[in-house]
Amino acid sequence: MLRIGSPISTARLILRPFRPEDTEYVHDYQRRPDVARFMRWEPRGLEDVRVVVEQMAREAELAWDGDCLSLAVVEPGTETVIGQVELVLLSTEHRQGEIGYVFHPAHQGKGYATETAVAVLSLAFDTLGLHRVVGRCRANNAASARLLERLGMRLEARFIGTQFSKGEWQDNLVYAMLQPEWRALGHPPVDIACPEADNSTCP
Repeated sequence: MLRIGSPISTARLILRPFRPEDTEYVHDYQRRPDVARFMRWEPRGLEDVRVVVEQMAREAELAWDGDCLSLAVVEPGTETVIGQVELVLLSTEHRQGEIGYVFHPAHQGKGYATETAVAVLSLAFDTLGLHRVVGRCRANNAASARLLERLGMRLEARFIGTQFSKGEWQDNLVYAMLQPEWRALGHPPVDIACPEADNSTCP
C-alpha cells in the first residue's frame, strides 16, 4: 500500500493531496474547452468541479486494484494549483499501473508536466515496486504523446476507432514502460517517507 501523507517536492513544484479550497484553481482549467477537448468530460462548471475536487481529495492512497492516487500540482510560494496528476493501480498481482495528467495551458511549455510525471513514475517504480506503467492519450493529442515519449515510454499500440466521443470516433495511443527500463534512465527516487509504504514494496 502507498499513502501520501505529506507533500512531495520536485525541483520546482509541490505534489500533494487535493483540498476543498483547490476548487477555484481546478475550475480555472477544467472549465476550458481546450483542456476538455482531449478528456472524456465536457468543460465543467464550478459546482461540478467542486464535486470532482472532493472526490480527488479522497484519492490519497493505493491499496487495491482500481485505486487512484490523485495529486494537485502546486507552485511553491503562490500555492496555485496548476494541474493534476494521477497514478492508478491496475493490478496488484501483476504490478501494473497507469499514469495520467492534466495541466492548465498557461503553465504548459515549461517542463512542469515532465517534472511531475517523472516524480510519479518514481513513486510507481521505486516506492510501490510496480513492474509496468502505461500512459494513454488520444491520437490527435500530440502534446501528450510527446510527453510520454520524453519520459522514455514506448508506443505499444494504436487503437483505431475505439470510442465515440465529442461527436467522432477516436483513436487512442497506448505507451508503456517496464521497471528495468525506468531504472536504466537513472532518475533518483522521489524523497518520500518509507513508513507510508507497505514493507513488501518499500525499497
